[in-house]
Amino acid sequence: MLPDQITPPAVTARLGHGTADQDAVVGNAASRVFADHDDARADPWSIDLERIQFSPYFSRLSAVTQVVSPSISGAPVHNRLTHTLKVSAIARVVALQLNTISRRAGEGDVCNATVVEAAAYAHDLGHPPFGHLGESTLNRLAREELDLPDGFEGNAQTYRILVSLDVVENAPRGLNLTAAVRAASAKYPWAPSVAADDVERIGPPRGIRRSPDGAYRVHKYSAYDLDLADLDEARQGVDAEPLRQSIEGAVMDLADDIAYSVHDVDDFYRAGILDHAPIAAEFRGWLDDVLEWRARDDDEVRAELAPGAGLERLRRKMRRDDPWIADDEAFLAAVSDVDAEMVTDLLARPFDGSLTAERRLAAFTDRWIRRFQESARLRPLDTPRAGPVVLSPWAWHHVEVLKFVHKRFVLSRPDLAIQQRGMSRILARSVRALGEWLDDDLDRARTPRRLRELIALAREQYSALPAEHRPADAERLARSRGIVDYVASLTDAQAFALSEAISGRADRLWALGQRL
Repeated sequence: MLPDQITPPAVTARLGHGTADQDAVVGNAASRVFADHDDARADPWSIDLERIQFSPYFSRLSAVTQVVSPSISGAPVHNRLTHTLKVSAIARVVALQLNTISRRAGEGDVCNATVVEAAAYAHDLGHPPFGHLGESTLNRLAREELDLPDGFEGNAQTYRILVSLDVVENAPRGLNLTAAVRAASAKYPWAPSVAADDVERIGPPRGIRRSPDGAYRVHKYSAYDLDLADLDEARQGVDAEPLRQSIEGAVMDLADDIAYSVHDVDDFYRAGILDHAPIAAEFRGWLDDVLEWRARDDDEVRAELAPGAGLERLRRKMRRDDPWIADDEAFLAAVSDVDAEMVTDLLARPFDGSLTAERRLAAFTDRWIRRFQESARLRPLDTPRAGPVVLSPWAWHHVEVLKFVHKRFVLSRPDLAIQQRGMSRILARSVRALGEWLDDDLDRARTPRRLRELIALAREQYSALPAEHRPADAERLARSRGIVDYVASLTDAQAFALSEAISGRADRLWALGQRL
C-alpha cells in the first residue's frame, strides 16, 4: 500500500471480510427501509443498480442538457445520460483498481464496485431542465419566491428522487435502495441545516465555505430537510465518518470530475466552439510571465483583462480554497501540459470530421482519462476538504486547468448567455404560473394530478418531522416543494412545452404528452 493510502476499518468490515461483528455491518449496508421480497432474488446491490437503470427518471436524462443543447452547437454533444454512462464506466474502473492495489498489499477489497456503479448511474437524476442554468434558476425561485429555506440543489434532488419521489412495487415511496447505495449517492452528505460545530470539527469539506464574517455557507448539499432522516439512517448503515463521503461515494464523485473535465473538450472541439487563438493567447500570456503574475497583488489581478489573468485568478483561487493540496509548481506543470497536449497539439488543427481527426481526438481523450483513473488513491480521513478517495496532486491540478478551459471559453460565451437567459425565463414563468393556478379557488381542481400528488407527499413528510423541527407554515412549504419537484422532473422539451402551453400557445397544447 502506498504511504499516503489507508484502509479505514469500516470499509473492509462492511464488505464482509472478517468477524461476525463485521458481517453485521455488511447486513446494515445491505438493509432497505421497507421489507422487500426482491432481496432473495440476487445480491441487493445489483437489484439497486437495476432499479435505477429502469427508472423513468433515468430515461429522462437523455433529454436533459449537460452543458449546452445540441441545437446551440449544431453538433452532437453530451446530454445527461451519455455523461452518466461515462461516469459509471470510469467509476467502476477506479473501484476495481483500488481493490487490486489493496489486495496486492495483503488487504481485502476496499470498495464495492456494484455500489459505485449504482451511485454513478444515480448521481445526476436530480438535475432539472437546462443543465446547471436550470439548477441555479430553480434555487433562486425556490428561495426568493417560494420561501423554501433549503432551496433547490441538484444533488439533494437526486437523493429525494431515490428515497421519496420515484416508485417501486414493494415500497410506499422511493426505490427502497440499500443503505450503501443511498449513502454513496450523497456526494455532499449533509443538509443546509448542518451544525457549525460539526463543520468546525473536521474543517469545512468541499461544498461548505467560510464567509469573511466567519460563518459557514453551505452551497452544496445532498439532502433537503425533508429527506435528512433517511440520509442519516443510510450513513449509519455504512459507518461513514461524519460529513465524509463513503468510499463508494467518493469514487463516484471523482469519476464525475474526470468525465466532466475531458468530455467537454471532446464536445466543443468537435463543434468548433473551442477557438484556438484566444485559448492559446491565455495560456501563453500566463506561461510567458509566470513570475510577474505571481508578484502582482490580488486587486490588480482581479481587475486585469489581459491574456493570462484568468489562469492567474484560478491559481490564486486554488491556493485559497485548497491550500492543503494546491502547489505552484504543480499548477505550472498542469498549465504547461494542457498547453502542449490540448492547445498546441489538438486545438491548433480544427476538427474536420475525418478519421484522422477522430483518431487524434480519441487518443487525447483516452490518454487523459487513463491518467486520471490511475492517479486515484485512498487518503487519510483527516485530510481537509477531501473525501476518502482523491486524485493525486498532479491529476487534481490538471483536472482544474481542463475545467478552466470549459468555464472560460464555453460557459462565458455571449451566445450561450443569451439563450440561457431565455431558458431561465421559461422556468420562472412555469413556476409562477403553477403557483397562481393553485391559488385559483375556481380552477384549482384542474391542476395536474401529478403536481397535487407531489404536494401531498411533501405535506405528509412535513407532518412526519419531529415537533421541534416541524415548520409552522408546513402547508405552504409543501405546496412550494411540490411545485419545485414537478418542474425539476421535466425534460428540456417538456419544460419549454409547459411554459408555452400555460401561456396559451395552442400549438403546444399536446406537447406534454402524459406528463400532466
